[in-house]
Amino acid sequence: MRNEMNLTFSALSQNESFARVTVAAFIAQLDPTLDELTEIKTVVSEAVTNSIIHGYDGNPDGKVHIEVTLDDHVVYLTIRDEGMGITDLEEARQPLFTTKPDLERSGMGFTIMENFMDDVMIDSSPEMGTTIRLTKHLSKSKALCN
Repeated sequence: MRNEMNLTFSALSQNESFARVTVAAFIAQLDPTLDELTEIKTVVSEAVTNSIIHGYDGNPDGKVHIEVTLDDHVVYLTIRDEGMGITDLEEARQPLFTTKPDLERSGMGFTIMENFMDDVMIDSSPEMGTTIRLTKHLSKSKALCN
């Protein structure tokens, strides 16, 4: 069965945990394993934090948009902002690259997304924002209900 959810919130750092928990609660209906749920929550945190810190440079007037589609045992996530965009996407995807070293950013966000998800697509244009599309195929076990 297909199910969808949309969420829009202000680009405030305190909303990162709200986004992570809300997405996890929605995905829980598919009965993911604890590892799968943890990986998805981590990826949501990374993408939302990137939008807030890099996309909007801390401007709370920006909005972060999350769309989640569940289709059988597949989770499709889209996390989008209308922020600054990414000038050099290939460079941004390199492990340890960060544009905010003064904020002690690790530069591992995209690497984490690529390791935890089955598919990661990033569309970004300077001054137009960034859209991250993520796909995760869940196992068919019923780990959380046992």
